Amino acid sequence: MDGVIIDVSRSYRDTVRETAKLFFKGARSWKTLPDPLFSLSDLASVKQSGGLNNDWDLSFLVICLLYSLVSKSKTSDDRDTWQRYQKTITHCDVKALTQFLRSTDIPLSTMLEQKGKIKDEFIASLYRGDVGSGNIIKQIFQEIYLGKDLFESTYGIPVKVYRNEGYINREKLLIDKSVLSSLSKDNILAIATGRPKAEAYYPLDFFELKDFFSIIYTLDDCLMEEKRILHEKGNKVSLSKPNPFMLDAIAETNSREISKLYYVGDMPDDMIAASRSKAGFIGVGILISSPEKDNLKKELVRAGADYIIEDIEELKRIIKYKTLS
Repeated sequence: MDGVIIDVSRSYRDTVRETAKLFFKGARSWKTLPDPLFSLSDLASVKQSGGLNNDWDLSFLVICLLYSLVSKSKTSDDRDTWQRYQKTITHCDVKALTQFLRSTDIPLSTMLEQKGKIKDEFIASLYRGDVGSGNIIKQIFQEIYLGKDLFESTYGIPVKVYRNEGYINREKLLIDKSVLSSLSKDNILAIATGRPKAEAYYPLDFFELKDFFSIIYTLDDCLMEEKRILHEKGNKVSLSKPNPFMLDAIAETNSREISKLYYVGDMPDDMIAASRSKAGFIGVGILISSPEKDNLKKELVRAGADYIIEDIEELKRIIKYKTLS
C-alpha cells in the first residue's frame, strides 16, 4: 500500500519527523532545533535499513538516536508514564543535538552507522503498551497522523500533544486508478500492509479504491494471529513483515485460482517477505516514491527482489512475460 499506491512522504514520513520534534518539546533549547529536524531522504535511508515493522518502530529508533546526543541531568522515576516522560524531558538540554543536526545533511544515517540500532532504556520505557496505556511515542505519532478529531473518535481518549488536522489527510495517490482497473480485470489484487485496519481502509474509501482489491490483510490480522499462537502454543512471535504471514494467508485464500504470485513493495522487508513465502511470491521492488532511487534499488536487490520497476505500469509487462513463458 504505502509507497506503491499511496504516497506517504507527507503523511507517515512527516509524522515520524514531527513525532521526534514534539517528543523533545519542553527540553531546554528546544526552540533552537532545526525545522525540519532532518530530511525525508535521510529518514528514508534509516527506514530502508530493514527490521522496522512499522513507522512507530521507526519513530522509536529515530528518537533513541537523537536522545543519545541530549544532555541529561535527571531521569524521573514517577510511576505515571506521562509524568515520568515530561519531568525527564524538562531536565534535558538539546543544544548539542541542535549543533549536530545543523552540521550535516545526513544526521540520522551518520548516527545509525556510528551507533547502530541502539535502544535507550528510558526511551524504551515510553514505548511499551499501547495508546492510552503508557506508550508515549505511539500516542504522539497517532495524534499527529490522525489529527485531534479522528484520534479521539478512534481511541476514545483526549489528545495530549497535538490538536491540529491529521497528516493522514496529506496522502495522495501514486498511480492512476485506471491502472488498478486494468490490472484487476485479469488478476486478483490484494493488499498486505503494516497499517492498522482503520488506517488502511481510510484512504481506500477516500480514494475509492476498495473495489479493486478482493483481499486486504493489515496489522490487525497479524496481531490477531499472534494472540492465537500465544494462547494456544505459548509462543510469542511477530508476524509483521518481513514475516511472510500475510502473503501466505492471501495465497491460501485463492489457491485454486492463482497461477503466479507477485508482491510489489518499496522496502527491503517486502522483498524478504516475498522470498520467504511458502507460496512462492515473486518480489517486485518499486522505486516510484523514493527520494534516493539508486540506494533503494541496491537495497531491494540485496533483499532478494526478482524485478525492479520505476512505476506500476511496468508490472503489466512482467505479468504478461511470465504468463507467456
